[in-house]
Amino acid sequence: MPRSLVFTVGEAAYDTAPTKVDRRKLYGWATTIAVDDAGSECRLASMDGSGTFIIPPGGTGLGVLGPDGEWVDRAQLRAVTIDGQDAPLLPSSFDGPIDLSQTATANDLLDHNIVSVYQLSGASGLADALGGRIASFEYCYRAGYVASDAFVLAADGEVFMLVGYKNTFEFVGLRQAEEVDEPDEPNIDDDDDDIDFSMF
Repeated sequence: MPRSLVFTVGEAAYDTAPTKVDRRKLYGWATTIAVDDAGSECRLASMDGSGTFIIPPGGTGLGVLGPDGEWVDRAQLRAVTIDGQDAPLLPSSFDGPIDLSQTATANDLLDHNIVSVYQLSGASGLADALGGRIASFEYCYRAGYVASDAFVLAADGEVFMLVGYKNTFEFVGLRQAEEVDEPDEPNIDDDDDDIDFSMF
């Protein structure tokens, strides 16, 4: 049974079931398959740093080593803030109601890279409660230390939730124009008769 998200607008609560919109069904997809001369499909393999061992798919993994070079179990890791204190654990968005009182502008939404789109089914009345505005909140699929930015909006009576992260833009402009220092030209008098052409 899919998990549900409960949104509140004012005093009203709306129990919704998010269904992820498969982008491949919207835009299609293409797959590139590498084959050898006989037409058999090739499989990607890796090599070790010395170039002498071939590592088949699934033969590598990520791990965490301590300062002494020993393997560290993930259960021993903890998230800390910049001052060394334990980072607060954010609850899952599925654990309680989500307040949709915060409003975002269209520019706020466009400043984000949207990575997931969900259709909220069963949200009877939520589209009318939003009143054409874009609501925003911090979204956590599961309890963790980092939340994603999420937006809830309605279109043609359907309600959608967009999840992503804000893009960081750097201002690009013209640099201050600078004058180029031309080298001093030698002061040559065209009427100077003291030039000795024999030295050429």
